[in-house]
Amino acid sequence: MKNEPALSSFTLTFAINYGDVTITASVTASVTSFISFSTQSVYSLMARTREALLLLLDVSPSMHSVLPDVEKLCSRLIQKKLIYGKNHEVGVILFGTEETENELTKEVGGYEHVKVLQDIKVVDGHLVQSLKHLPQGTCAGDFLDAIVVGVDMLIKKYGETYKGKKHLCLITDALCPLKDPDVGTKEDQVSTIARQMVAFGLRMKNIVVRASLSGEPHMRVIIENDNLLNIFSKKSSAKTLFVDSTTSLRGARKTRDISPVTIFRGDLELSEKMKIKVWVYKKTGEEKFPTLKKYSDKAPSTDKFATHEVKVDYEYKSVEDPSKVVPPEQRIKGYRYGPQVVPISSAEWEAVKFKPEKSVKLLGFTDASNILRHYYMKDVNLFIAEPGNSRATVAVSALARAMKEMNKVAIVRCVWRQGQQSVVVGVLTPNVSEKINIPDSFYFNVLPFAEDVREFQFPSFSKFPVSWQPNEQQQEAADNLVKMLDLAPSGKGEILQPELTPNPALERFYHHLELKSEHQDAAPPPLDDSLKKITEPDPTLLAESQSAIDAFCGQFVIKENPKLKKSTRRFLREKPSGSDEPNGDGSVSDAQAVNSMESKPVVTVDKIGDLTPIQDFEAMMSRRDCPDWVDKAIEDMKNKIFGLLENSNEGINYPKAVELLVALRKGCILEQVYLSVSFFLLWFAFAFWDNSCLNDMSSIVTFSYAS
Repeated sequence: MKNEPALSSFTLTFAINYGDVTITASVTASVTSFISFSTQSVYSLMARTREALLLLLDVSPSMHSVLPDVEKLCSRLIQKKLIYGKNHEVGVILFGTEETENELTKEVGGYEHVKVLQDIKVVDGHLVQSLKHLPQGTCAGDFLDAIVVGVDMLIKKYGETYKGKKHLCLITDALCPLKDPDVGTKEDQVSTIARQMVAFGLRMKNIVVRASLSGEPHMRVIIENDNLLNIFSKKSSAKTLFVDSTTSLRGARKTRDISPVTIFRGDLELSEKMKIKVWVYKKTGEEKFPTLKKYSDKAPSTDKFATHEVKVDYEYKSVEDPSKVVPPEQRIKGYRYGPQVVPISSAEWEAVKFKPEKSVKLLGFTDASNILRHYYMKDVNLFIAEPGNSRATVAVSALARAMKEMNKVAIVRCVWRQGQQSVVVGVLTPNVSEKINIPDSFYFNVLPFAEDVREFQFPSFSKFPVSWQPNEQQQEAADNLVKMLDLAPSGKGEILQPELTPNPALERFYHHLELKSEHQDAAPPPLDDSLKKITEPDPTLLAESQSAIDAFCGQFVIKENPKLKKSTRRFLREKPSGSDEPNGDGSVSDAQAVNSMESKPVVTVDKIGDLTPIQDFEAMMSRRDCPDWVDKAIEDMKNKIFGLLENSNEGINYPKAVELLVALRKGCILEQVYLSVSFFLLWFAFAFWDNSCLNDMSSIVTFSYAS
């Protein structure tokens, strides 16, 4: 058999149709270079989605009271990475421990009481268990030594070529004094570390816990340590966050980092001749529950490669012949319009689609007081000047500062991408930065259209009888209660800040998911004490406000309000016009009568009888076995009303006709049948307007058109 020569190079030919012209191009490359290029591209793409995180945890004696919450925060962080970032790498360093275990100590000495609990490696379930049982240290924790050890580990492992994200997360109370360096000052040492972090692209987040202070720490140590952390924030990509409660600690470190992605890149059109290059990012987004997938247990337990996936296929069959499957080309979408279904083909739907051009256009300016906070819809976006464009940066800054000075906001019309069917109208609010290295920007909030506004009107207390209105003492007690239970009292920090408050439902879900991964029959766990402070009133706050609560309760007499059973079915008809029955929800006997009617077996009604025409009409309107019943019910009710009017002796049947007309109007509104009923109401009103018993017909006709 003849050996084939090894392939050393190959040629790729591309053909592109551009109108009536076909353009061809050929590329010749060696197999080795092509494989090398492809491998590098794949590795580069994988590296961009990877992340290296090093946790620096203070376990010194002053942190023992909050260590359980630190364990829960860190273990939840790793659990999220097992779901959303399986290729992420995590390491853990403890400081304040009695033992010392790190490479720098072996190489150069020093860096005592710093222990590497786990080297940087891909996340797994063992790390979750390790973080649930952190050892309690016995020595003072030097966070600066821990940062140096962590930076050294990241640089040695990844160097400068790693394209993924590299983060450090420091959790400490910063209450222990730091050792003086052999050369220079502590500030010089921090500056040197910060320059190294910038050179190797390292980011750091410092979470300083000041929840409970054991003893009286020296203010000099606190001020010095806070100043050193502030130098990190100024000279590197570091951020320091102070928390004063275990609840805030649980929300201080986002357990899932999402890279920002632009939703728009283009011009902010102020006029036809004035445009500013901007980028738009999502500023906030709702954290939702992870998507659950269908799981099949039909695969053999011995099959290690079973995916346990469930595939769902749909078949559409004819109503006339259930054994016949309708192919896709014979199917068409239909939209319900009242009792009927209107078919609309894909070509018709494509023809009526609104296809605006991609753009962001200024509509005008208005006073900030005209845009109320409750108008905002959906998430918040951020408008920034195009990065690297100095002219756009200056233009955005000038516009934002002018709007801030004049207390104005801008109304803009946005189409984020080409082919987008919906147009968004929103408000731009200036965001003037207080830091030199952060440029000015705009916050964007979506505004509602007229169809989105729901203005619910409620009666004022002034319209109630005087006996129902609160007196001065009751009003004062209510005011004091609101002030005492304020979550943002003057002179104190806000309790349950949104950016530091975790979602208790999500926390409980992920905790349950972890338990289910270990034991299939695990029951949903209860909320721990830190999360109960979110879902339940704070006992400390209630104890401080007990006097205001007692004063409020003492001003009001609380009586039990007996509830009467009321049916939500349509058997409770409207009160007839001119009736002397009092207003209300009905008496007990009425409710019992309705309940007895509901308990009776449902009888199929085919026509409107003379004994209970309204009930027969409602029963026919509620039938769903055929859409023709709605039209038949309306037509029969019309005939019934006509018959009453034509056979009425001196108007004796007019009140009964009005009752049937009210029921007809109500049923047609529920079934969204308006036009024919409006004409019928007009005919009814003009034909019998002179009768005294129909004086209230004007309100019925008017309301029908308003609907």
